[in-house]
Amino acid sequence: MTLAPSDLQAPLRLPGAPASLAGQVRVPGDKSISHRALLFGAIAVGETRIEGLLPAEDPLSTAACLRAMGVAVSPIEAGPEVVVQGVGLDGFREPESVLDCGNSGTTMRLMLGLLAGRAGRHFVLTGDASLRRRPMRRVGGPLAEMGATIAGREGGNLAPLAIAGRQLHGATIRTPVASAQVKSALLLAALTAVGPTTVIEPALSRDHSERMLRAFGADLVVAGPGGTEVTVTPGNTLWGQTVVVPGDISSAAFWLVAAAITPGAALTVENVGLNPSRTGILEVLEQMGARITVLNRRDVAGEPVGDLAVEHGPLQAFDIGGDLIPRLVDEIPVLAVAACCAEGVSTIRGAEELRVKETDRLAVMARQLGAMGARLEEHADGLTIQGVTTLHGAEVDSETDHRVAMSLAVASLVASGDTRLHDSAAAAVSYPGFWDDLARLRR
Repeated sequence: MTLAPSDLQAPLRLPGAPASLAGQVRVPGDKSISHRALLFGAIAVGETRIEGLLPAEDPLSTAACLRAMGVAVSPIEAGPEVVVQGVGLDGFREPESVLDCGNSGTTMRLMLGLLAGRAGRHFVLTGDASLRRRPMRRVGGPLAEMGATIAGREGGNLAPLAIAGRQLHGATIRTPVASAQVKSALLLAALTAVGPTTVIEPALSRDHSERMLRAFGADLVVAGPGGTEVTVTPGNTLWGQTVVVPGDISSAAFWLVAAAITPGAALTVENVGLNPSRTGILEVLEQMGARITVLNRRDVAGEPVGDLAVEHGPLQAFDIGGDLIPRLVDEIPVLAVAACCAEGVSTIRGAEELRVKETDRLAVMARQLGAMGARLEEHADGLTIQGVTTLHGAEVDSETDHRVAMSLAVASLVASGDTRLHDSAAAAVSYPGFWDDLARLRR
């Protein structure tokens, strides 16, 4: 099943059961950390060297935007470290053209926070057709409380978005949802505001920005119940750092579920980031009875890391919602696949955030897994999934969503008959080598 790029334009044939998986795999660098290392390196003084940065489409979009504003970023490719020559907190030049964020919501939302305080300069952000449909007022609204001026379609909700840079003022902002993108945009805006800014979330979202900003020298304090209140006091200079990017647990999740549901499977996923704000997937799989062992725990550049050994075994249904959702929001599509193979009825609640990702992931997963025979019901904020269900091969479509593409590939491993996946190339957004790894690990 070795695939050339040209093969990915046609529907990809995925052989069904019987299948198994065995071996070791090292997933790409964490996408969230990769974005932040580029952005924080750009506004630091001096050189930032990044090892293990994810060489996928989304971080490439971030790097392209930074280059357009005068930041020197070395070529991004698998293997060599990436070097960013920082221009300081207020060193961005006004770009000559529109900044293209591609398909990356992280790029656009964090750029809104980064650019809103660049007084006297004007910026326009756009993206592909999918990104231009994704809501941005969730960032623009809170930034307006700091004095930001952002205009766009639907009252500033949809890109293209125009940013008139101006001096911002500190504020205390309660975000309506727990979103690392919203929080990070506000923290970036706070770095050059007049006076401190406090961001208060309803639940803890991933905290990579807080950890890394402190490492770069920001005056940042985390407080409140569960670390949900973050205060930035401007004035400190950020200094270039060496950043080591661990493997992305959201990418590892596909292999964890694949091995857990595929008879005879045994995999070790190496060098996975185990940040507590991201390990909800491990808690749910443990709740299901999955056979997962954490090996070789260690700390790398302030982020906990380990190797994850996983074997096939019987699974029980799960019930998830509330504060857990922000800690595994990107893993819910593949957890829906796991639920099809678990004894009992699994329930996902409080996950309406998935409706504003690259696609409406609740609707897409219900539609595509349903085509494979899954017994599931879609709700406004989640899914109810009946297991154990025998899936069957079918014509399915990623609908341009990278996590949907890889989740359907996992489902195909336990389906009877072949599956034909349309737009498998979407996986390259976060995991360019996924199809090669699947071919290598499959037995």
